[in-house]
Amino acid sequence: MSRVVRRRWISDFSAPSHAGNRSCEFEAYIPDMLVDRRITLDGDVAADVADAEAAIVRLNTEATALVDTQALARILLRAEAVASSRIEGLEIGARRLLHAEVVRGMHEAAPDVTAAEVLNNIDAMMFVVESVSGGDPITVDLLLDVHRRLLAGTQLEKHGGVVRNQQNWIGGNSYNPCSAAFVPPPPENVSGLLQDLCAFSSTDDLPAVAQAAIAHAQFETIHPFVESNGRTGRALIHLVLRRRGLAAHVLPPVSLILATWARDYIDGLTQFRYVGTPTSKPALAGLNTLVGRFAGSCTRAVSDARAFEKRAAEIEQGWRGRVGRIRANSATDLLLRALVGAPVVTTNSAAELIGRSFVQTSEAITRLVEAEVLRQVNVGRRNRAFEAPDIIDAFAALERQLASPEGDTL
Repeated sequence: MSRVVRRRWISDFSAPSHAGNRSCEFEAYIPDMLVDRRITLDGDVAADVADAEAAIVRLNTEATALVDTQALARILLRAEAVASSRIEGLEIGARRLLHAEVVRGMHEAAPDVTAAEVLNNIDAMMFVVESVSGGDPITVDLLLDVHRRLLAGTQLEKHGGVVRNQQNWIGGNSYNPCSAAFVPPPPENVSGLLQDLCAFSSTDDLPAVAQAAIAHAQFETIHPFVESNGRTGRALIHLVLRRRGLAAHVLPPVSLILATWARDYIDGLTQFRYVGTPTSKPALAGLNTLVGRFAGSCTRAVSDARAFEKRAAEIEQGWRGRVGRIRANSATDLLLRALVGAPVVTTNSAAELIGRSFVQTSEAITRLVEAEVLRQVNVGRRNRAFEAPDIIDAFAALERQLASPEGDTL
């Protein structure tokens, strides 16, 4: 049975303010375990979940016939990582991030801390895609690896992949939980809850979208790390969807919707945290609110992702019209397909991307510059790169579209 426990906080008087130096009693929340918990979805919520799953499946099958599947997957994965970072206050524009990604590929440091942290998030999402396929178990070690990648090379790197052994909290100040909005479980409860969460995430009893929603909410409730719980918890969503076979190729950029519907997102997480038995009315109502809102977010994310795919296909066809006659499977042909997912390239990175020689790729880039598909830019320490502004603008428009509350179904 979920419950709150009262604890005493003793100040060490290291804070710069009176409020920070308070000692107080606080309440920490301990959720129920998930394995063997009876979960019942209301009829309308079950229908929303079925619609969301059908939409994700279509995104991974029918829609990807329009443009190169790998290219679409890359750009949507990047969009998801950017949005998940934005929820944590890490803001960066599309062009700036793409340039920073190229600079890092040249083995230079990212130009700023924000870019480095968002690039870490992209790395973590790539790890998610590569680590789990249908039926694979989701383990604590896997979550630790995701978290470790998020904090690599940052000031908090020492906390990467380390389950907390201290009390944390959300809201209030950084020195005590006296005015916190939410206090997660005490550290001695975290390990067992995390093991149970991973065991639940490796089952097949629930619809995948409902399972992903519940696993994510439970992870955020446990808050097992000192830092970057939010980004890790949103990566868990995609681990579940990948494991269940729904998002085998393309991840729906659901974090873009969660960032837009932040108030409803946080409210759903709050309603999920009942006190009492899991079969009580508040518990069932909170779970259904959370799952219903999450399903709506998935459906909206897929709808806008498919609209972006159609726009990308139009852009690629326009490029081909500008370039003229193109031999099938030539470096130019392959690069035009790949630019949707990698709108900023160097000659070396493009050659690696399309599997052609440096000379062949250089000739293709020259041709695309002449056709005004690409334009030369300087990145990092005056390194030469080439960007496809049409796709960058479309990517930025996708972010704006997904960040619009219009069409809100919550």
